[in-house]
This record gives sequence, structure tokens and C-alpha cells, in this order.
Amino acid sequence: MIKIYHNNRCSKSRQGLQILENSGKNFEIVKYLEDISTKTELKALIKLLGIKPIELVRKNETIWKSEYKNKDLSNEAIIDAMLKHPKLIERPIVINGNKAIIGRPPKHILNIIS
Repeated sequence: MIKIYHNNRCSKSRQGLQILENSGKNFEIVKYLEDISTKTELKALIKLLGIKPIELVRKNETIWKSEYKNKDLSNEAIIDAMLKHPKLIERPIVINGNKAIIGRPPKHILNIIS
């Protein structure tokens, strides 16, 4: 099943959701700001995306700039920061089977749902 990590306040995330709705495929919405993953799940998601934890961070968020920017953080510390402040997690993220993608731009979602 397709899964989207979604934040309704984000225009790119809403566009990604619209792409999934228009696809006619079944999918699950994960409101990650409310139902944040466990550390194990977040690590698995990062591995599935094939990226480093820092690549999943929204570096323009105020909380990142004030608490984490310019610090020498380990991957574990970055993951802990995302768990503590879920709004730091880039969005939308779409998973389809053993593939995942950050939907920026949202049209990239089409690459894993077709």
C-alpha cells in the first residue's frame, strides 16, 4: 500500500496528496506531526529513502536555526531532533512498497506510484 507522510498546512504536501487522490490508487495518510514515528521507524524511512538524516531536515525552520544549525551533530542527534520536533521532517514523503521519495517537487511522486 502507498503511504504519504503529510502535513496539511504545507502546500507541497497538499499537492502531493492531490496527486495520490488523482491516481485512483489506495493510500494511507500519516499525519506525522500528530503521530510521529518511533526512532526505529524514522531510521527505516531514512534508509528506504537512501539518504543521510541531515537530508531529511527542513533547515529553514526556526527551531533548526535556533537550536541545531552550525552544531556538529551525529546522525543519531539529528534523528532525535526530528523526533522531538517533527516539523523538521521534510514533506511530503511517499512510500510505495520498497521505494520511497520526498515529494519535492510533488511531481516526483509520480515516479513511484506508476
